[in-house]
This record gives sequence, C-alpha cells and structure tokens, in this order.
Amino acid sequence: MNFLEFLKVVIFGIVEGITEWLPISSTGHMIILEDLLPLSVTEEFMEMFRVVIQLGAILAVCLLFFHKLNPFSPKKNTRQKKQTWRLWGKVLVGCIPAGILGVLFNDWFDEHFYNSYVVAATLIIYGILFILLERRNKRHYFSVERLSQLTYQDALIIGAFQVLSLIPGTSRSGSTILGAMLIGISRPVAAEFSFFMSIPVMFGASFLKLIKFGFHYTGTEVAVLLVGMITAFIVSVLAIRFLMGYIRKRDFTAFGIYRIVLGVLVVAYFMIK
Repeated sequence: MNFLEFLKVVIFGIVEGITEWLPISSTGHMIILEDLLPLSVTEEFMEMFRVVIQLGAILAVCLLFFHKLNPFSPKKNTRQKKQTWRLWGKVLVGCIPAGILGVLFNDWFDEHFYNSYVVAATLIIYGILFILLERRNKRHYFSVERLSQLTYQDALIIGAFQVLSLIPGTSRSGSTILGAMLIGISRPVAAEFSFFMSIPVMFGASFLKLIKFGFHYTGTEVAVLLVGMITAFIVSVLAIRFLMGYIRKRDFTAFGIYRIVLGVLVVAYFMIK
C-alpha cells in the first residue's frame, strides 16, 4: 500500500469514527467519500470494508463503557451486577428487530436503496424530524433520566426504530436516538443505549460480511482493513466523548440542520457531477 492509498484509508477511518456516533449518517458521508477518493480495491472488498471498518468504532464503545457494561467487575456489588445483566438483556431485546430483518433484507436494501438520492432524502427527512422533535421537547420533560429506568418494552420500541437504519442515509444512531426521545427517554440515556445496541448489531453485521467475502486476503487488503479500523477506533473515542459532553448541555437541533445541508449538497454534487 503506497502513501496515497494509506492516506485515503486514514481519511475513511476518520470519517467513519466521527459519523458512526453522531446522528448525521455515516453512509451519507461515505457515499461521497467513495466517489471523491476511491480506494484501489475490488468492489466486493469495498462492500465488506464499509461494514467491517465499523468494528474499530465499536471497540471504542467497549473501551469507554467497559465498567458500565462489565457484569463481572469486582468493583460492583451484587445489585449492580444484576443491573448490568438486565442492561445486556435490554440491549439484546432491542437488537431483535434489526437482527432479524437485517439478516433477511440487508443486501436487498443495499441493492435498491444505496444511491445518492435515497441517502439525500433520508438525510433531509430525519434532519427535519430532529428539529421538530427538539422543538416539541422544549414543552415536554423526559420520563427516563437513567439507564436503570429503561424497560424491556422501551428497548423493543427503540429496536424497532433501529430497523429504519437499514435504509442508507438514515443513521443507526440517529434513528435509535430519535425513537428513544419520542417515547420520553433523555438525550444522554438515548445516546448511551444506542451505543450499546450497536455492539451486537455491528459485530453480527461484520461477521456476516466477512463470511460472505471469504477469508482470502491480499497483503494490501489486510493493511487497508487494519489501518481503517485502528483510525476509526481512535477517532471514535474522541467523537463519543464529544457527543456525550455536548448533549448534556445542548440539544440535537444543530445536527438536524447539518443533515439538511448535507442532503442538499449530496443532491447538488451528483447532479452536477
């Protein structure tokens, strides 16, 4: 892998690390990035790379929230360990809808909806929804302010919203956070639970893509995967810390505006291309 290709992969990792966690759609950014900076790899490898690079981002969640997610921590008492197991139970319940439909229809959704116009439309639609929801939230209070208050029913409803992210441009974190806030869950809790739900979902999606691609890699392909994942991991740590600090003081209106602007730019870019 020459220096130019190395630089491209680093840029892919940076974009993935930022956009995977902010509710602005990693797909919307990747579809432009792939057009501007195409990697010298096969189409089959690129299809797998888009998903597997997310493993680096997922490992950032495991690192930052290790204590909260670890039911075996010696620093936790019996009650806290039980609460952690219940949290994992809710995470798994929340993953059921996307897990089932993702296995059955993920390739179909990619084949029929992975294009610039669908991505632009979903960017704009969910951007508007975020703005409208935050305006409504000024007159409402959140009934769930702590993770321990989250019920299994809440988890299942949030999981149903996660299914929407099968449509490219929606944003997995965006759809789950939006759904959580709609049912009265505070921004920090919605964001954290969205992060936790990403762990089994993205590990599962990556496993399926790896199986589909096979395990015969060239040296360049191995280097591309490792550089992309490591970069995504480092940037994700920073992005998650930023988002959690941001939403404790501010709402998601700015992200909604950003999505609308990006959606318009995506349409304009591919119309004049």
